[in-house]
Amino acid sequence: MLNFVTKPQLGRHIYKTNTILNTILQINRLTKRYGALTAVDNLSFTIEKGNVYGILGPNGSGKSTTLGMVLNVVNKTSGDFQWFNGNETTHDALKKVGAIIERPNFYPYMTAMQNLNLVCKIKNVKNAKIEEKLEIVGLLDRKNSKFSTFSLGMKQRLAIASALLNDPEILILDEPTNGLDPQGIHQIREIIRKIAAMGTTILLASHLLDEVEKVCSHVIIIRKGVMLYSGSVDEMNASHGYVEMQAKDDQVLLAALKNHPWFEKVSIDEETGLTKAMLTQPIEAEELNAMLFEKGIVLSHLVKRKESLEQQFLELTKQNA
Repeated sequence: MLNFVTKPQLGRHIYKTNTILNTILQINRLTKRYGALTAVDNLSFTIEKGNVYGILGPNGSGKSTTLGMVLNVVNKTSGDFQWFNGNETTHDALKKVGAIIERPNFYPYMTAMQNLNLVCKIKNVKNAKIEEKLEIVGLLDRKNSKFSTFSLGMKQRLAIASALLNDPEILILDEPTNGLDPQGIHQIREIIRKIAAMGTTILLASHLLDEVEKVCSHVIIIRKGVMLYSGSVDEMNASHGYVEMQAKDDQVLLAALKNHPWFEKVSIDEETGLTKAMLTQPIEAEELNAMLFEKGIVLSHLVKRKESLEQQFLELTKQNA
């Protein structure tokens, strides 16, 4: 298993709140089977108020199915979930949820304002905040433009505005940047940060590591419907790093590292031939060199590296392949 150590990161403090965290959604052993195929397998995690959660996994890992079950559009096979500490029925609880789980679907011949007015009627909410929501997503200046004239990114932003009309306590997004160009991706991520900073809890599904790392405070990693990790992005992204080394006798070096408490997961990389060891604590290169020199080992190569979130993710999914 991976060892996670907390490390502060810039840009995530906007997701913290000064109030006691409340449970928005609790999932317990949720399972969905389609015949012999298990799409979601005994999934359990908790969503707390004031954070941005990412369900991360490759396509087909069960992310959308999980969201569909908690939104009552996919029937669960077993397990259960509770909204808002179980104090409300799912029907009533979903009135406090905003969600986009499909492609934006509006009337092409109607303007942004007209489409959102219609959404307000369907949701039975007042239309007084339409312009406020359009401003949040950067579309206020296009409020009288027809939906058919919008780019894909603008359509996605209008869908987010639509999901915000009922002032939801949690916003659920399924692959919010899928298919967008780099500018569209950047705009959606900035909007997510803005909404989070306003205090709305967010749960998004994504197969993009970069997306989760940049906008999420917490991550749930799933593969083939099974949860591999649940916790903060900071903890997953934080480690003491690793060292790459080489000596005249790599087997002697390997044995010395395996028997020392400073290291774990010691191995020789087949491609580079370098000995790689994960650090269990902060170690300076001078200390490492001195320790090995005392054992009669002289290094010809020594590089300290920081393990990225991508490396952590690949290692985690490889272990559970």
